[in-house]
Amino acid sequence: MRHKFLNIRFDKIDLAILESLQNNGRISNNDLAELIGLSPSACLRRVKSLEESGVIDQYVALVQQSAAGLPDDVFVQITVEKQTREKLAEFERKVRECPQIMECYLMSGDADYLLRVVVSDASDYEHLHMEVLTALPGVSQIKSNFSLRTVTKKTSIPFRSG
Repeated sequence: MRHKFLNIRFDKIDLAILESLQNNGRISNNDLAELIGLSPSACLRRVKSLEESGVIDQYVALVQQSAAGLPDDVFVQITVEKQTREKLAEFERKVRECPQIMECYLMSGDADYLLRVVVSDASDYEHLHMEVLTALPGVSQIKSNFSLRTVTKKTSIPFRSG
């Protein structure tokens, strides 16, 4: 399922719709249609088709972390003891249950997983480290790096033409 969309070809209209919706998911259909140069009904059909195919995954509001009292990002590399299907599935299930773990990637290289966690400060991370991360199933090593400053953080996926 990882490459489900590998062979999809988007025309200029689809690309314009996707770019517009990534920049403003709350745009009205009428405004989007006018921006793209379609009738409202044709625009709505295109958007519905992109939603039904799964190309448009979901609509969200992006909230500032600091507004939630969690201004700091920590990137955590985790190595697990055994990489059996069952152990990895159990680890990943537990990761999904932790609200402060915002992203988790299964990696190649030195660490098995890379996590981005949000915390209020170093002591909050210490608590998360001791109470949550070390308790994750199969963890053998944890390496943590605090982000000093976010240089760029994008939410729009770039589409390549052709």
